[in-house]
Amino acid sequence: MSVLSPLDDARLAHLHAQAALHRVIERAGRIEAFLLVFREGADYDSPNYRWFMQHHARFLYVDRIVVAGGTQARGAGTRLYREVYALALRDGVPLITCEFDIEPPNPASERFHARLGFREVGRQQLDGGRKTVSLQALDVAAGNTPLGKLDFG
Repeated sequence: MSVLSPLDDARLAHLHAQAALHRVIERAGRIEAFLLVFREGADYDSPNYRWFMQHHARFLYVDRIVVAGGTQARGAGTRLYREVYALALRDGVPLITCEFDIEPPNPASERFHARLGFREVGRQQLDGGRKTVSLQALDVAAGNTPLGKLDFG
């Protein structure tokens, strides 16, 4: 089951040009994971990104983090989030934000983000009420996240 919005080549190229961070993890010529992150002020029409623009002055927004099914639980998602956290620290950005579906549910994403220290800061309904997302934030400035305890070396 897909839990992300569709993304064609032209849309990906546009988003890549706007991204503060776009990473791909490959192993043996196969994509295992990728990440797409935006800063405030990007030319991006996502309603979730727009929600964060209305509520926070400075943030990094994790729009997509995708880990191939056969490679989940190998740490690729955490490695990618470590890069986002390092970028936030380097640039003095106080929040890392994201969202995940709660209707229909995405329990794997919910568990993953909770383990990293993300907390719900809002909810919104999309697609005429057929979808509800949990808007999440990680307070980088507070420094009390498990990501802050990881070795960045």
